[in-house]
Amino acid sequence: MFSKIAKPFVHLTERYLPDPFVLVLLLTLLVFAAAMLFQQQTPLAVLRYWGDGFWGLLSFAMQMMLVLVTGFLLATTPLVQRALDALAARVQTPGTAIVLVTLVALVASWLNWGFGLVVGAFFAKALARRVAVDYRLLLASAYSGFVIWHGGLAGSVPLTIATEGHFSEALIGVIPTSQTIFSGFNLTLTLLLVLLIPLLNRLMLPNKDEAILVDPAKLAEPAQAAPVPERPAERLEHSRWLGWLFGGLGLGYLLLYFSDGGGLNLNSVNLLFLFAAILLHQSPRNLLNSLQQAISGSAGILLQFPFYAGMMAVMVQSGMAQSVSQWFVGFASSETLPLWSFLSAGLVNIFVPSGGGQWAVQAPVMLPAALELGADIERVAMAVAWGDAWTNLIQPFWALPVLAIAGLKAKDIMGFCLLQLLLTGLVIAAVLTWY
Repeated sequence: MFSKIAKPFVHLTERYLPDPFVLVLLLTLLVFAAAMLFQQQTPLAVLRYWGDGFWGLLSFAMQMMLVLVTGFLLATTPLVQRALDALAARVQTPGTAIVLVTLVALVASWLNWGFGLVVGAFFAKALARRVAVDYRLLLASAYSGFVIWHGGLAGSVPLTIATEGHFSEALIGVIPTSQTIFSGFNLTLTLLLVLLIPLLNRLMLPNKDEAILVDPAKLAEPAQAAPVPERPAERLEHSRWLGWLFGGLGLGYLLLYFSDGGGLNLNSVNLLFLFAAILLHQSPRNLLNSLQQAISGSAGILLQFPFYAGMMAVMVQSGMAQSVSQWFVGFASSETLPLWSFLSAGLVNIFVPSGGGQWAVQAPVMLPAALELGADIERVAMAVAWGDAWTNLIQPFWALPVLAIAGLKAKDIMGFCLLQLLLTGLVIAAVLTWY
């Protein structure tokens, strides 16, 4: 049944969904028109907002790129790659492949969203080399694990409000991750999605005669002969002691940091993944080779992030983002505010696909409303986080690294992602409202 339901969505996106860069251009025009029509902004004012904000997220973009790059570096270490290949070698049926790639992507995304995106894509390729399975659904399943990232260890909203000096500290103080990421409702929600998403993906598996397969030979990783270092500089680049030394130094610092009471935040997570990757890649040359792949896979994000920054500036400066949030808040109660925060965040995320950037837009509206209504601050903050993660399923911006690794286009997987969006939306809304 789910396979038949997914079919028209797949055909629709394959025919009409443009490239993600074209999509951001169309969304920009839509935001321009909405700012002028609903916020009574002049064309020159909107143009000024857009141009002034084009580079407004550079520092945050750098932080987010480090999350992706460090996740990629860790995912391409020999240890992780051998583990993925060994796990893939045990899979014999398409259904098992779909369920397993979803579970791996979910767990990895909870640890770190960049790690999850890359591990899921590499594992999908490893499975497709061994099992005849619909390659589109396999990659969509790998990407579906991304939906839990904002409730995990690298979630930018919970880590931001857990960091001293964050912009809302005067209003809500510093909220530790024990009350957000590791809270009962968040762990329950995460567990439900870990159980239900693999099941949904398995039910969407097409029949053999409808499956789109891929030639395993096209997915084979090119064999690279290990170079023989000749010059002293080359021997230094390939020396393992440098990787072990600095990987160990970095991880040693993190032990001191956590023993001194330091908490999880974007910087500590990036440091953890970076130094673990340095240690496991062993030599500087191996790390730098992996870095080249990571930068190549993130090229689309680097190009599109400024356009989304400009779009976000228009939404913020024109008052449109606040109007959207206030519209949802206007008919909320203390019990329903988390639900409306989640839905509004899901809508805003289509135009501002940046968890930290979106929090900067919505926090000034949601937090005062939560305080006024007596709502649970932690739940409202996590509702915004989950809303941001939820509609990433149909926002192809963050799928770019997965697609680059797999060699597919956004239109190939987004039809399946629409059904994933419906199921996860119902589950998240239910837990935020009634748990």
